[in-house]
Amino acid sequence: MNRRTMRTRARWVLVVAIVLIASCSTDSPSSRAPQPGAAGAGGYTGDLAPLPKVQFASARPEPLTRAAYEFAARHPEVLRHMPCFCGCERNGHRNNEDCFVARRDDSGRPEWSPHGIGCGICIDIAREASRMHAAGATVANIRDAIDRKYKSEYPTSTPTPAVQ
Repeated sequence: MNRRTMRTRARWVLVVAIVLIASCSTDSPSSRAPQPGAAGAGGYTGDLAPLPKVQFASARPEPLTRAAYEFAARHPEVLRHMPCFCGCERNGHRNNEDCFVARRDDSGRPEWSPHGIGCGICIDIAREASRMHAAGATVANIRDAIDRKYKSEYPTSTPTPAVQ
């Protein structure tokens, strides 16, 4: 076997390993059944629709993107208080939840916005909020951490009111 063939095989082995690890992760939202009462105030606890099909690359690996969308669906009481710093306020977004959820029906079931799929900033803010929320941080503490991390680096943000 020549070196080129060996490198090609090694790359394929690496790709297969990454796919297997990602699909077997217990942190993947699709591997968890919705838990009654798992969502906070106003959150949706039912089955979620697949993410929208888009004509652009996802900004983050699919499991991270899906987790951000699921957190937005199930915890609007958190993301409605988180600003986004990607410039999406020009599209009418008011907060980080708007990056993932276009609207909700009467039951609270979300209709997805495709915006979040292609935006690493949106996904990163939602994932950080999710991590802190799971660790027991208050919404006010999460907001403070997000503001500290992003405000100095990004010149604009959504017009998200401060946590009361």
